[in-house]
Amino acid sequence: MDHGLKFSDPAAYSRLLRRAHEQVISGVPRPEIPEGLASSWRRSMALGISPDQHSPRHLHEASEVLELRQEHRLQQVMPALSELLADDSSDGRHLLVLTDAGGEILWRVGSAQVLRRADGLEFSEGADWSEGGIGTNAISEALVTGRPVQLFSAEHLVRTHHEWACTAAPIRDPLTGALLGVLDVSGPLESLTADTLRMVRCAVSMAEALLRMSDAGTPLGAPSPVPVFRQSSRTGSAARPAAAVASLELLGDQPAAVFRDGSQVPLTLRRAEILALLDSRSQGWSAEELAYELHGDAGIAASIRTEMFRVRSLLGDAIASNPYRLGEGLAGRSDAGQVLRLLREGNAAAALEAYRAPLLSRSGNMAIQLLRDRLDLALRAAVRASTDPDLLVRWLSTDMGSADMLAVEALGKLVGLRDARYLSFSAGAAAADAKLAW
Repeated sequence: MDHGLKFSDPAAYSRLLRRAHEQVISGVPRPEIPEGLASSWRRSMALGISPDQHSPRHLHEASEVLELRQEHRLQQVMPALSELLADDSSDGRHLLVLTDAGGEILWRVGSAQVLRRADGLEFSEGADWSEGGIGTNAISEALVTGRPVQLFSAEHLVRTHHEWACTAAPIRDPLTGALLGVLDVSGPLESLTADTLRMVRCAVSMAEALLRMSDAGTPLGAPSPVPVFRQSSRTGSAARPAAAVASLELLGDQPAAVFRDGSQVPLTLRRAEILALLDSRSQGWSAEELAYELHGDAGIAASIRTEMFRVRSLLGDAIASNPYRLGEGLAGRSDAGQVLRLLREGNAAAALEAYRAPLLSRSGNMAIQLLRDRLDLALRAAVRASTDPDLLVRWLSTDMGSADMLAVEALGKLVGLRDARYLSFSAGAAAADAKLAW
């Protein structure tokens, strides 16, 4: 069976699974349903769960669940899990669920439309989502196997769940290894992406790291939830805490975070693009906005939240959330931001000195290209408007300014059309312009 259909054509994949489901329920083995999953179906049915069963077993009322939450250890990590994985925006497509060690749902977060669909399945607080409570599902499989698991459509035993895709993983006590609960991300079939399982694994790792910190006496309210230490690949300096970031280098093709001890950590292009967007807007960005700017209509807010968790692990309290933005200690501290600030202060000479390369020159992202063009045009305009021929010469001597014909014309007006400086730059710019036209 082509499992790639799960993402490329979920409806077709679901139809194949449903046909296999009916045969396996009738006692005919099918390769689409692994033996381990078929065994879970048999155990569930032996416990009295029918494939046509609609309602799960309910263990507590909503008011009782509120009390259970307060006493549960996962209460400490639920806010961080919600920030990383939840999508309660108006068009959110998935549900974040957290259960106890027995599979009872204690928390769920999602958009109003997804919550309504979940209510139709009684996929709600107080419901038992173990094998004995509702039959085979991702939560029950995570409980039984002790491993992350993903169930799609008719891999669920109960037919009313065949419109859902679920990804779940157990969360364990980092000291004892005891099972604390299960983290689950569920939603309609089309909500599943190739990144869902990776995001759930990442979230579980974060939760267990937070619990480990709590055991060590570290407050969990700190903006940087996981202490990350990095070794600089550029300076070879000693390791230091992630919260010590001082500035960002976003100009050129080697973006980096600069720390207060002078050491640096290279940034991946994607993380640098995110930081450039944060640097460009003081009011911040939602996960949905960043997803659209970086990926267009195919952008997924949950993927951005996962990436932002990694960025915040690297930079600590330099990044604020809700909305995502540069913290007070980092706002306005990028090299690109410094160029803009100097231009706004009317100091074109210092701005040109600071403008060593275009913004994220390797990025082909449209939003970054617009920011790059804005910075470049602002610098060009300031230099051209200058009455200082030396400043124009400095600009025309750079790779970025060498083909700037308007700057050449401005230089000619200042020094005369017979001046050797004008003639040399005029010839060079004309040759570059002709090459581009050709």
